[in-house]
Amino acid sequence: MVKNDPIGAALKDYMQGAAGVQIVVESNITEDDTIPVSYLFREYEAMPELEQLALKECKGVILDIGAGAGCHSLALQRMGLQVTALDISEGAIAAMKERGIQQVLEKNVFDLHDLQFDTLLMLMNGIGIAGDLYGLTRFLKHARTLLRAGGQILLESSDILYMFEEEDGSVLLDLNAGYYGEVVYNMRYKEHETGSFKWLFIDAAILQDYAEEQGFGFRLLYEGEFGNYLAQLTLIN
Repeated sequence: MVKNDPIGAALKDYMQGAAGVQIVVESNITEDDTIPVSYLFREYEAMPELEQLALKECKGVILDIGAGAGCHSLALQRMGLQVTALDISEGAIAAMKERGIQQVLEKNVFDLHDLQFDTLLMLMNGIGIAGDLYGLTRFLKHARTLLRAGGQILLESSDILYMFEEEDGSVLLDLNAGYYGEVVYNMRYKEHETGSFKWLFIDAAILQDYAEEQGFGFRLLYEGEFGNYLAQLTLIN
């Protein structure tokens, strides 16, 4: 297994019975955090309300982008829906095949061509793959080529402005640093490390502007307590 696949390595260890497997997440805006790998294997009943709603809104032929351990793809498959699980992690692809997911693709979504879907599913802040606002435009343009007429994107993201709040309620932002939702991450597990990559958190109002500019209708389906939300972008022209 390649050394830049911490998620894949962690999934493999977990599936082989290792206990307490965690992925370390470093970022440029907060202290290190961890992802318990067991969470990536959650069943439908254990999923947050937002995720359950997203799965119920899926229709037609579905592409699960950044599928990870495949919990959403597996749930959709059990619901009788046609889903392809997409991930760039070699280890994640192996894990999903072992779990019985029928259609898997080891590919970067930006390298995906000549296939079309009715639903693009992007949970766990899946739109983060855009990296920054420029990348968001790039992604939405590319998404148009992956969607059939009337197709939809179901995506989860968050407004992380609260992370920049001071104790008195004011907000401290570096106006020269670009959009505050553009975060730099690194992920580690044992000797595996991704290296720095950009990840986008986009507030709903700005997402709506960008979506409508690219010919998508925008609908907010769910708002959580901590700035997270589920949005539906529908191809209209």
